[in-house]
Amino acid sequence: MAARLKPAFAYAVVYVKDVAEMVEFYAKAFGYEVRRLDDARRWGELAAGETTIAFTPARQHETDAVTGVVRLSVSPRERPPIELCFVYDDVDRAFQRAVENGAAPVAMPEEKPWGQKVGYVRDPDGNVIRLGSPVRAQ
Repeated sequence: MAARLKPAFAYAVVYVKDVAEMVEFYAKAFGYEVRRLDDARRWGELAAGETTIAFTPARQHETDAVTGVVRLSVSPRERPPIELCFVYDDVDRAFQRAVENGAAPVAMPEEKPWGQKVGYVRDPDGNVIRLGSPVRAQ
């Protein structure tokens, strides 16, 4: 078997305060299917096409000493150095659904100069989520 030279992007891991709460929030607010939530509620996954969105507690005793301590935002004026981007055909409806299910609105959807409609919300831990339409080919 030949070695894989081009990696497959498998997971985006989001460090959160409460894994079960966040898995439920993302399933309702953004329409993802829950793939897995372990019995200890320390790991959750959402099916997101070829990629998986995973959640794990911010405090990971197994890895804190190896990779460092995760810092969560402490105020609405701060945000983690990651932004999740979800693509929808109907961004306005996706934005409304997210807000109706607990997302905090940040910026209403609007057309951008690059041909994409984009809106922003925050999840309960303050992570920013961009809701965007598919980008038109140039």
